[in-house]
Amino acid sequence: MRQLSFSLAINEALHQMMSSDESVFLIGQGVKSPWYVGNTARGLFEKFGPERVIDTPVSENAITGAAVGAALVGMRPIVVHPRMDFMMYAMDPIVNEAANWHYMFGGRSSVPVVIWGIINRGGEQAAQHSQALHSLFAHIPGLKVVMPSTPYDAKGLMISAIRDDNPVIYIDDRWLYKIEGDVPEQIYSVPIGKGIVRKRGKDVTLVSASYMVVESMKASELLRKEGIDVEVIDLRSIKPIDELLIFESVKKTGRLVIADAGWKTYGMAAEIAAIVAENIFDELKSPIQRVTLPDVPAPASSALEMVYYPNATHIVQAIKKLLSGKEAPWRIKSVS
Repeated sequence: MRQLSFSLAINEALHQMMSSDESVFLIGQGVKSPWYVGNTARGLFEKFGPERVIDTPVSENAITGAAVGAALVGMRPIVVHPRMDFMMYAMDPIVNEAANWHYMFGGRSSVPVVIWGIINRGGEQAAQHSQALHSLFAHIPGLKVVMPSTPYDAKGLMISAIRDDNPVIYIDDRWLYKIEGDVPEQIYSVPIGKGIVRKRGKDVTLVSASYMVVESMKASELLRKEGIDVEVIDLRSIKPIDELLIFESVKKTGRLVIADAGWKTYGMAAEIAAIVAENIFDELKSPIQRVTLPDVPAPASSALEMVYYPNATHIVQAIKKLLSGKEAPWRIKSVS
C-alpha cells in the first residue's frame, strides 16, 4: 500500500468527497493559503473554484453560522478553523445551533456540518494560539468529536464526518502533519465511536488520542525494553467514546493510564477515569494515573514548553510509578 502524509490524507479525503458529492464545500479563513492550513487544502480552489472553496474574512462566528445554515438546507459544509483557539468566537452557532437543531426539530431536520479545528502547539506560540479544546466540545450533547492519530484515520474519519447527518467536530494536530502511513487510494470510512488497539499488552492499559498516541507508542517501546508490556488504545473518537474497548483492556491488565494533550481538570482523562471507576472499579489493581497538561496556560518559552507539553518520558514515568506502587488502598485488608 502506498504511503501518504497525515496532511495529504486529509487533502485526498476532501478532493474525493467534493468530487463525488456536489453538496460538499469548504469554507474558512485561509483555505487558499499554506500558511493557514498547510497542504490540507492543496489544489481544491483550482479544481472546484470560489463557490465551493470559500476563503472568508476573519469572522469565525459568521463563517460557522453560514455553514450551519447551509447544512440545514441540505448542503454538507466543512468549516475550517486554522487555529482551534478562535473557535471560541463561534460557540453560539456550534453549541446553541448546530448541536441542538436535530433535537429541537423533533428529529425532522439535521445539521450535517463538519467543524474542523486545527491544534497548533509549540514554537513559542503561547496561551492564545496553543490550546487543545476537545474536552470542551465533547461536553456538549449533540456534537460528535473525532481525533485521528494516523494518516489512514485522518482520511477515513474525515469521510465519515462529511457523510454523517449530525455535526461532527473534526480535530487534527499540526504536529501530526508530516507523519506518513498506509492510506488506500479509494474512498473508505473509519467508524465514528470505535477505537482501536495499536499495541497489545498485559501489564497496563494506556489510553490516548491524536498526537498523544504517537507519544504513547514511543513510551510503550521504551518500556518494552525494560520488560513492561503496555497495551495502547487509540480512541480515534472521544464523543462517542468506545467504552467497551477500554473496559476489555482494563479487565485484562488491571491498570489504567490516560495520556491527554488537554488540561487535567474536567478533561478527557477525567471522563475516562470516571467511566472506568463507575463501571469496572473492582477490576482495578492500582489507582488510575493521568498524564496531561498542567492546569496553566501555555508558556511563551521554548524551555518551558519542554516541561509543559506531555510526552513519552512523562508517560513512562507515570507507568513506572503505577507499577512500583503498593497494592491499591481499597484492596488492603485491615488486620484486627
